[in-house]
Amino acid sequence: MEIRSAKYLISSPKVEGCPKPDKPEYAFIGRSNVGKSSLINMLTNHSKLAKTSGSPGKTQLINHFIINDDWYLVDLPGYGYAKVSQTQRASWSKMIENYLKQRENLMTVFVLLDSRHDPQQIDLEFLRKLGEWGVPFNLAFTKADKSTQREVAKNVRTFVTEMKKEWEFIPRTFVTSAEKFHGRKEMLSFIEELNEQFKEESAGQ
Repeated sequence: MEIRSAKYLISSPKVEGCPKPDKPEYAFIGRSNVGKSSLINMLTNHSKLAKTSGSPGKTQLINHFIINDDWYLVDLPGYGYAKVSQTQRASWSKMIENYLKQRENLMTVFVLLDSRHDPQQIDLEFLRKLGEWGVPFNLAFTKADKSTQREVAKNVRTFVTEMKKEWEFIPRTFVTSAEKFHGRKEMLSFIEELNEQFKEESAGQ
């Protein structure tokens, strides 16, 4: 897939404020500071599409971008550590849950995981929630250029092994590096596959 255009569309505090669900949609979420904005910018080949920040908790709303006037990319607030009050964190959690459960055109959620670390309980718990809610997801391991290939492969394998204790089906996983553009082609090809699926399903309705 070639990215011809990528534009910021709208930021919504509630799922009701999101654009009309008439295009396939892909959400990106992960622990704070996992490299989400950098990955989004790498995928869209647009260095300033998503605002990168050194301070966790920068994304606070449901941020919609329209890509190629054909599909939506959604930047969601991170989960886990952020310098905000418990009340604010609870409000974000509810907003994310409502969005994930109610957004009918959501094709998959890309859950971002830092490839430099062993499996983190907070990530496994979030995947468990997605399973309970029946939300399709895939895994994108970030920052693969920050470790050796062997270490990244070991951490990915360990994570998948951990998942197999609870999951019968392991979703497609992508290993990415925003700096070296690793994983870009694979992720965009996968999105293209799902876009076709969305069109076929829409035509059949």
